[in-house]
Amino acid sequence: MSQAKILVVDDEADLVETIQFALELEGYNVLVASNGEEGLNIARQEKPDIILLDLMLPKLDGYKVCRLLKFDERYKSIPILMLTAKTQEKDKILGKETGADEYVTKPFDMDELMAKVKSYLSKKE
Repeated sequence: MSQAKILVVDDEADLVETIQFALELEGYNVLVASNGEEGLNIARQEKPDIILLDLMLPKLDGYKVCRLLKFDERYKSIPILMLTAKTQEKDKILGKETGADEYVTKPFDMDELMAKVKSYLSKKE
C-alpha cells in the first residue's frame, strides 16, 4: 500500500516541506493544506488514508477539524495524528477527546513520525 494518500495540515511551510519530502521518499501520495478550513475540505474531497494535523492553524484550529471529521460517519475511520507545539497535559487530553488517534509534540523525531505513519497505514490494509 505504498501509494497511500496522506494529508498534511500545517501552516509552517518549512515543516510541511520537510514532512512532505520524507513521506514522498517512502512513496506516499502527499496532499498539503496550510489552514484548517482548507485541510477539512481536502479531507472531505480526497478521503486520505491518514492525516497529520497541526493544532494552531488559521481559519479553523486542529481541534475543530479533528472533531468535524471524527464525528462524521464518512471520515471517522481516518487516523489523525496531531502535530503540535502544545505540550501541556490538558492539550493532550483535549486532543484525545476530539478524536485524535495520536498526539505528537514538536519538535519531533522524523523517524518516529514515519514509524507511526507506517503503523497506522498497516492497520488499514
